[in-house]
Amino acid sequence: MAGVRYSVRLNDSEIQKALNQLIKRGSNLTPAMMEIGEELLISHDQRFRDQKSPDGVPWAPLSETTKSLKSKNVDTILVLNGVLSGTLNYQASSDNLLFGSPLEYAATHQFGRTTTPNSMIPNKEIPARPFLGVDDGDREMILETLSDYLLNG
Repeated sequence: MAGVRYSVRLNDSEIQKALNQLIKRGSNLTPAMMEIGEELLISHDQRFRDQKSPDGVPWAPLSETTKSLKSKNVDTILVLNGVLSGTLNYQASSDNLLFGSPLEYAATHQFGRTTTPNSMIPNKEIPARPFLGVDDGDREMILETLSDYLLNG
């Protein structure tokens, strides 16, 4: 089988130094992940104010029953005291970013569910109101942050 092979050797110390720095930075992305986490907190806060999913779809309106049970923020979806949005947090590591809320009911709002027969409002469908996720602006920010970190430190 015929073929061709081309080999490049980098004997330039400046290029070698730059490549070594790139490899070193790439092995610990914690600073970039922390910056991304902070930016995601901002974009998710805006999402709660806009009452829209990461895809820009407005959240399902509140039922009249839910409105009647709320003592304040009656017309604001997913907000009574700001607890849910206030628990959004992140954990950054060298190669990972976890973002979300530790509250059990966060999953109910993200994915929707049917209430239990023994709940305050039994057997009721709670619609999904996705608030966690990455939109196009977040994707762009993530790529820019990672690129900037890898290339410039």
